[in-house]
Amino acid sequence: MKEVTLIHGAGGELMHELIVNVLARFKNTKTPGGMGLEALDDGAIISLDNTSLVLTTDSHVVKPIFFPGGDIGRLAVSGTINDLAVMGAKPLALSSAMVMVDGFFIEDLRKIVNSMDETMCEVGGAIVTGDTKVVEKGAFDGIMINTTGIGIAEKPIMDSGLRPGNKIITTGTIGDHGFAILAHREGFNFETDLISDVSPIWSTIQAGLQVGGITAMKDPTRGGVANALNEMAKKSGVRIVIEEGTIPINPAVRAASEMLGIDPLEMANEGKAIIGVEETSAEDVLAAIRKTRYGKDAAIIGEVQKGKRVIMRTEIGGTRFVETPMGDPVPRVC
Repeated sequence: MKEVTLIHGAGGELMHELIVNVLARFKNTKTPGGMGLEALDDGAIISLDNTSLVLTTDSHVVKPIFFPGGDIGRLAVSGTINDLAVMGAKPLALSSAMVMVDGFFIEDLRKIVNSMDETMCEVGGAIVTGDTKVVEKGAFDGIMINTTGIGIAEKPIMDSGLRPGNKIITTGTIGDHGFAILAHREGFNFETDLISDVSPIWSTIQAGLQVGGITAMKDPTRGGVANALNEMAKKSGVRIVIEEGTIPINPAVRAASEMLGIDPLEMANEGKAIIGVEETSAEDVLAAIRKTRYGKDAAIIGEVQKGKRVIMRTEIGGTRFVETPMGDPVPRVC
């Protein structure tokens, strides 16, 4: 391809190729004693004596900016907090850079700012710096927000740490955000409302870390659980086998999936994590996660084996490969 397309930003195989072949070609991507862009993880690690700083950044262009369960402000803050959390880092502070079009409603901006503040307060951190730009009408729709976050981790967790024998945990139901955005955008009506899962999950991750035994984590946003599992398996050099019947899926998401022919494994999540855990600690980690506000539907969905690829054992007794999606089925979802 000679041009960037929407699918290049959708979190799948083509986005990975763009990052590897073009965007991550800086001459120096490493941090002294830490881990930088070369690892293509959810953030960078900067080592400082007996602890580590974790730095991450993300830009948010969701359409619509207000949706069932949240808005672009909650999404921006949650997304950055969660990228820190899955690397084992307690969120400390965020920056907020906004680009708005001429004519954007100040009342909408006020709602977004309040949402960002409330979300950050959930984890005890602060938004400490920012930037604002206004561009001419027609440049894009409404508002874009970039948030950069910094956190502290005693022992950072990477997405490449899976080992044979580990169990795989999802911290809750999958596909909620992607289907909520799709239904709201297209005006689809289902018997049960589709609500985004957008939320800051540091307290859920922290509960699991306090138990111990966590080997790897990933934030399954664009490209969904399918993309996250494939990244973890490839980087760790292992096979992941998941059980279809154990994957928690809301009834409304299941109905939408069957009606639209979209695999919920490929839909974006904005308040979940995929966690690899040592077998001896898995049940205790699961119990701790389930006691938290955003972990009530957590489940063990599979295990790690020697080999390659991601495989699902279906409810009817068969198996199928879970492939890396080319991109998220819904553009402009986060």
